[in-house]
Amino acid sequence: MVVLKEGSRPPWVGLGAAVWVQIAAGNAYTFPLYSPSLKSVLGFNQQQLTILGVATDIGENVGILPGIACNKLPPWVVLLVGVCASFLGYGVLWLAVSGTVQSLPYWVLWVALCIATHGNAWLGTAVLVTNMRNFPLSRGTVAGILKGYIGLSAAVFTEVYTMVLSGSSSNLLLLLALGIPIIGLVMMYFVRPCTPASGEDSGEHGHFLFTQAASLTLAVYLITTTFLKDVLSFSNTVSYILVAIMIVLLMAPLAIPLKMTLFPANRKKPGLPADLVGGEGDSNQTMDPLLAPSASTTYLGSFYEPEDISEVDLLLAVGEGAVKKKRRPRRGEDFRFREAVVKADFWLLWVVYFVGVGSGVTVLNNLAQIGVSLGVSDATVLLSLFSFCNFLGRLGAGAVSEHFVRSKTIPRTFWMAVTQVFMIIAFLLYASALNGTLYAATALLGICYGVQFGVMIPTASELFGLKHFGIIFNFMQLGNPAGALLFSGWLAGQVYDSEAAKQLGSSCMGPSCFRLTFLILAGVCGLGSLLSIVLTIRIRPVYQMLYAGGSFRLPQNTGH
Repeated sequence: MVVLKEGSRPPWVGLGAAVWVQIAAGNAYTFPLYSPSLKSVLGFNQQQLTILGVATDIGENVGILPGIACNKLPPWVVLLVGVCASFLGYGVLWLAVSGTVQSLPYWVLWVALCIATHGNAWLGTAVLVTNMRNFPLSRGTVAGILKGYIGLSAAVFTEVYTMVLSGSSSNLLLLLALGIPIIGLVMMYFVRPCTPASGEDSGEHGHFLFTQAASLTLAVYLITTTFLKDVLSFSNTVSYILVAIMIVLLMAPLAIPLKMTLFPANRKKPGLPADLVGGEGDSNQTMDPLLAPSASTTYLGSFYEPEDISEVDLLLAVGEGAVKKKRRPRRGEDFRFREAVVKADFWLLWVVYFVGVGSGVTVLNNLAQIGVSLGVSDATVLLSLFSFCNFLGRLGAGAVSEHFVRSKTIPRTFWMAVTQVFMIIAFLLYASALNGTLYAATALLGICYGVQFGVMIPTASELFGLKHFGIIFNFMQLGNPAGALLFSGWLAGQVYDSEAAKQLGSSCMGPSCFRLTFLILAGVCGLGSLLSIVLTIRIRPVYQMLYAGGSFRLPQNTGH
């Protein structure tokens, strides 16, 4: 039995620590910063470079093992695996780019990049699953906040890259090899499972608003300082001060548990037994009251319940009448992975997510080359703009979908349909290559790309439950590397190299380099938006059941 932390303060400490872990876990978005060095120093062509970009998506999103591990191991062990993977993978890449080790084979670098970014799957799964379980009544909000910070990570690393590391790719890789493990080791003590609240709390709503405001302030600060750095020349002292302010803003969510410590409020919820009301203390308990058998619609079931009972024992118990034979779960209840994977809604959600993130990550992986082909030699501003808008999409998806699902019982997937229509517009803007459209298309695509993450995560938990959420969520995330492999590794790489060959060189200049790619992606997003509408119609009854009273509630306990 996993030991749960009791009290209202520990979950917020864990959320504040998770912010730092998520920033570290977003390191895959730094690929456009050091990819030009991989191409120039190691002599790769565009398709080889694109396949390396696919390695980042495969490593980051193939999270089946951490999904299984998060149900069997404490979060700190899952985080430790991620720490080791990041150190090993980015360490090898630093050895190659810095010239410390000469002539490493291409396949070694590909595997190293897979391992490095696979650490993100372990880091992200540990904090996301733990916090979703710690705040089960605010799933959309929590998913939006945590995934929002991952979206901001590219801007955070870009800030450090330009203001502290002087644009050095080898120094950036060294920072990733050492900095990510340090963050993971420091924060693993604070990310722990806690006793969830038994009902709605107005104070919790205010705390979430503060966290969202803090993340938005950080986002605006990052995009502003990045643009200023691009047009002005800052001294080293000013640069270090700006980075120090960024670090302070990253610590803002920890103000919530600090306030709880300095100004404790021991309020007892009316109608609840004393042993169900979490105090402010930090005492441990081995039995979560939410795990007790109950038919109450407010209790959320066991997230850490062992499943070592054998099929023979279960059949004997059924025959003796000790337990009732389990029926198959309905949508909205806890599914095992093998039960979820045979559902049509599971695959509809996967395909819609695959289209949205697969087309978006194609632009992200090729952002530096897209900029160069259209006359923008420095990709840092483009990457920061994409990162900022990606953050807005993730945070906004959580907040907006949470509002409409509670007030109108509109399924969250409705917003995937809307944003994939806007993605069509973004790709057509890219293909047109008109003056001023590059930055507008990047901003629009960044928002729509972020929404896919902010919607898929709570939707998967609402349809298939939190008990096996880790493996279900990580299987959904396979849509990202699958899309990257198809759209970025094969389509974009082939089109670019074909156009470069027409220009009798290894590099391609002009709008034709990616135009065909953008037009195909626009058509793919059209299909995705139609499938999103079909999925939304199918799951509307589920949301009418879950949010009928204006707040989240579960169906009656089935014993599943």
